Amino acid sequence: MRTLVIGDIHSGLKALEQVLSRAKVSRTDKLIFLGDYVDGWSTAVETIEFLIGLEQTHDCIFIRGNHDELCLNWLQTGEDNPVWLQHGGASSVASYAKANTSTIDAHMGFFNRLVNYHLDSNNRMFLHAGFTNIKGVEHEYFTKTFYWDRTLWELALCLNPLLHKDHPYYPKRLVHYDEIFIGHTPVTRIGETTPQKAANVWNIDTGAAFDGPLSIIDAHTKEVWQSDPVHTFYPNEKGRN
Repeated sequence: MRTLVIGDIHSGLKALEQVLSRAKVSRTDKLIFLGDYVDGWSTAVETIEFLIGLEQTHDCIFIRGNHDELCLNWLQTGEDNPVWLQHGGASSVASYAKANTSTIDAHMGFFNRLVNYHLDSNNRMFLHAGFTNIKGVEHEYFTKTFYWDRTLWELALCLNPLLHKDHPYYPKRLVHYDEIFIGHTPVTRIGETTPQKAANVWNIDTGAAFDGPLSIIDAHTKEVWQSDPVHTFYPNEKGRN
């Protein structure tokens, strides 16, 4: 059984279908989605419908992303959030305007079932963004950190690769898990379009909300599959660009 990790989708259903096909995903695979299922392209409702269906046929773990919480909050309260609207929320609002009440109720159930992190039997940690507590995720004070933090990735990027784990200066956050898989901060910000490793942190967000592809990585072998650049599936849209 493979453990396949899927990066931030941002409503790019067409790209998701393509990359799942390219990875030849089967029912024997465990699929770990790192969050941010919505806010970007026009098929937010269709994306969540697809994931709910996939959950019935495959072994899936769905991690909570910050955009998922923002969208859920809007679905539940109708609260006006101009910053969210500017960063992909407007596309989700337009998509849900065409959805009926039963669909919206089912999607709120999906968002409420999301988990903040997953630790597997190989001591691999999966979460959307990061954590700040030096003792690990179970000691985190603020759960929103799991899907908003960027300092974990920044820390991994700037860490001296020659620094050994036993060194007193080695960041204690990084010693608890053999590997950490995250999304949230597109690697396109450092000029990359494939999953990147820094220290023991793998970043799988390859900029699907912008100009990049959607990526899947095998957590064990590190084989990578990618869709075409997601914007090519939505030629008349801007996504989050």
